Amino acid sequence: MRKRSIISAGLAAAVVPLLAGIVALTNTPAAAAVGGSGPYPADWDGSLQNHTVYRPVTIPSQRLPIYVWGNGACSANGLSQANFLREIASHGFLVIANGSPNGSGSTTSQMLTQSIDWAISENGRQGSVLYNRLDTSKIAVGGFSCGGLEAYAVSNDPRISTTTIFSSGLLNDADDYQLRRLTKPIAYFIGGTSDIAYPNAIDDWGKLPSGLPAFMGNLNVGHGGTYGQTNGGEFGRVAVLWLKWRLKGDTAAGGAFVGNNCGLCNTQWQIQRKNLTLDGTPSPSPSPSPSPSPSPSPSPSPSPSPSPSPSPSGTQGCSATYTVQDQWGGGFVSSITVTAGSAAINGWRLALTLPSGAAITSLWNGVNSGTSGSVTVTNQSYNGRLAAGQSATLGFQGTGTGAGATVTCTAT
Repeated sequence: MRKRSIISAGLAAAVVPLLAGIVALTNTPAAAAVGGSGPYPADWDGSLQNHTVYRPVTIPSQRLPIYVWGNGACSANGLSQANFLREIASHGFLVIANGSPNGSGSTTSQMLTQSIDWAISENGRQGSVLYNRLDTSKIAVGGFSCGGLEAYAVSNDPRISTTTIFSSGLLNDADDYQLRRLTKPIAYFIGGTSDIAYPNAIDDWGKLPSGLPAFMGNLNVGHGGTYGQTNGGEFGRVAVLWLKWRLKGDTAAGGAFVGNNCGLCNTQWQIQRKNLTLDGTPSPSPSPSPSPSPSPSPSPSPSPSPSPSPSPSGTQGCSATYTVQDQWGGGFVSSITVTAGSAAINGWRLALTLPSGAAITSLWNGVNSGTSGSVTVTNQSYNGRLAAGQSATLGFQGTGTGAGATVTCTAT
């Protein structure tokens, strides 16, 4: 039985307007200004209708992963958590919030999907400031309170690499199917026992699929979080660390979450962990916390090294590099980077050979024929044309072990 001592289905209608007032009072930012503590000062604009886009003012040479966001109270004001979102963007991310700048009304989960679709389209559109500047294989979804429910609703999108839930939890047991279909790493950042969403989040935590990599952090700040503080406060700091780890492969950032002496261990954060590994080393049992939820620890998995494939001969060729990005007991996530040779190509085809026992469950930024053994992957309509030396990235999730796969590329 889902515990609903604070938020129940009947109470939700009364709570949401109250939360909208809290958001308006505590998290409405000052006038737009370039900012953030990261190396790429960021700002926002309304370039996507009914959304607010946060990005570095000067886009770095490294491609930007994508983070799509649902606001507290499902507010259609894309500036509701502006300090927090601009902070994330300043560390080299494209962030898209539901709702236009200072907009009014309510949002829907479909708007998160629209954000993803738009970002991928802009990455492939010549003339766009984001043309070929995004890493469309690295996409995260997140949301605060009602926005967290929006994030849950789209978390099974195969293009999404990780989900982040801030001060939120499912309201009804009938929605638990959204937990059962989770396959990508998830992180919860909750405001402690005084957070109105705390019992819902803890209930969700106990129902996550076995083997799913997951993190739960509780900071005793209540439901309002720290979004309106300078650079999003402590919630902004840990969100950046999670996204740098999960979307950029930054293991130093991952050290905040994994290990006996993790960066959030023995701090004001109360943490729990399930199936998290860093360089193949399993996370220990969680630190004591208010929740009785168990935290299983799987057998450690090896940390494979990237396996580059040689480029075919000829100036019209391409090369492909395969990397296992995450491995846990029952599955893995891998990426493949396709790079054109010394001349432009109009399309590419990959011959991917998976190790025995491995199978693809979902693939993004490509079209696969077959799921195990010898698999053929071809480009999507938006990422086949590559200039000389230009790259495109695709990824997939699979069952079994990802290490040992090989891939070769042929230009078409």
